[in-house]
Amino acid sequence: MIAAAVLLFGAVSRLFLPGIYAYIYTTGAVVFAVTQFILRPRHKTFTVRRLVNQQQIGALLLVTAGVLMLTLHNNEWIAVMLCGALMELYTAYRIPAEIEKNK
Repeated sequence: MIAAAVLLFGAVSRLFLPGIYAYIYTTGAVVFAVTQFILRPRHKTFTVRRLVNQQQIGALLLVTAGVLMLTLHNNEWIAVMLCGALMELYTAYRIPAEIEKNK
C-alpha cells in the first residue's frame, strides 16, 4: 500500500515537483513491482494464474513508465503508465472474484 501511495504521489507531483517527480515515481513503481512478484497468490486454476501474470506485466509496465520518465523527458511515458494502471486495476478486481468463484 505504501509503494502504491508513493507511486501515485510521484505521478501527481509532476505538477509541483518537476525536478524530482520521476525519481519518486520510479522508486514507488520498483517497490510496487517487487511486492507484486513476491506476494503473488499461488492457485491451481489456470484463470487465476493468468490474471496474476497479467498483474505482473502491469507492474513491469509501471516500472517501464518510470524509466521512460527518466530517459526521454517527454510525455511518451503516459501511454505506458496508462496501460500498466489499467492492467493493475482490471486484475485487482478480477483475481478476488475468480478466487471466490472457485471456492
